[in-house]
Amino acid sequence: MTEPLLQTHELSRRFGGLMAVGGVSLGVAMGEVHAVIGPNGAGKSTFINMLSGDLAPSAGRIVFEGREISGLAPERVSRLGIGRSYQKTNVFPTFTVLENCRLAAQSRLPSSMRFFKAADKYEAVIASARDALSKVGLQSRERAVVSELSHGERRQVEIAMALATRPRVLLLDEPLAGMGAEESKRITALLRTLATDHAIILVEHDMDAVFALAHTLTVMVNGKVLESGPPAQIRASRAVQEAYLGVENV
Repeated sequence: MTEPLLQTHELSRRFGGLMAVGGVSLGVAMGEVHAVIGPNGAGKSTFINMLSGDLAPSAGRIVFEGREISGLAPERVSRLGIGRSYQKTNVFPTFTVLENCRLAAQSRLPSSMRFFKAADKYEAVIASARDALSKVGLQSRERAVVSELSHGERRQVEIAMALATRPRVLLLDEPLAGMGAEESKRITALLRTLATDHAIILVEHDMDAVFALAHTLTVMVNGKVLESGPPAQIRASRAVQEAYLGVENV
């Protein structure tokens, strides 16, 4: 792997007397999937929220492309080239698939102060939205209203919206949550494709998908890193088996 595109150094977040994330250091390079796994309450989503700017760290550093971005607002983090999805699908259900992606692509215009031209007349924005939909396999569904889509398709829309912002890093928080076997296979295949030209930090409980996708796994327990390494190391780790995976899963 090349040098990390995004990395953290002793990143921590405290809520009053609770240390939700304590001293997490990791990195992800272009073309790499770095999975962050652990039991519920391990601090995984809090960690992702700090990377995206939704939460400011209490201590530690976040470095993207050699620049410290700790504590920047979410919109600034996004504009730098870091896109994300959420645990709960974050889309506009009454809008069409294309309209959702168009809104995301429109956020990359130099200024939002465009009052004299209809949003759907910006050809470059529409082209960017359609390109994102093509990447996730939804080009034939652009006129569908999102509320009419399956759960898996809504996840695809959310990923397409992230892609429409032209990120280099994708932060994906449980993209397979609530999916059946066939939808999980489809999204896993999509993420494998996206990993070729993105750096991906993946939070996920589906261990089949994690071990199929990840180049590196970091296991968090009680806000701290229990172990980090390649899939074979994590699968064989007795400490990880006892704390999270369980012998029956390895």
